Amino acid sequence: QVELVESGGGLVQTGASLRLSCATSGGTFTDYVMSWFRQAPGREREFVAGVSWSGRHTDYLDSTKGRFTISRDNAKDTAYLQMNSLRVEDTAVYYCAADRGPWGAVRTRDYDYWGQGTQVTVAS
Repeated sequence: QVELVESGGGLVQTGASLRLSCATSGGTFTDYVMSWFRQAPGREREFVAGVSWSGRHTDYLDSTKGRFTISRDNAKDTAYLQMNSLRVEDTAVYYCAADRGPWGAVRTRDYDYWGQGTQVTVAS
């Protein structure tokens, strides 16, 4: 059983930066594709970014390309989401998710393990 714990959310102003972390335990970290999803009030949970097992490949939601960077540290069993130039519309609960594969999964049902979420609020 893989456990995921997110941290790093908070309340920031438009244009600010935040770095989210996702610490994992209970499994072999390099067995999993790691992704970030988000869910805003009244909306479905959506894929934000994903990183492959080695970290070589990444994928992003179009609206976050150039602003967000996903990465992983396989020595620390931790994934990250660096978020720059934050916008009001980025406000959501952000969830870390893990899946064995294949690469390219963007649906919530494709992911086996989820964290509890961390709130990101961007104020204008």
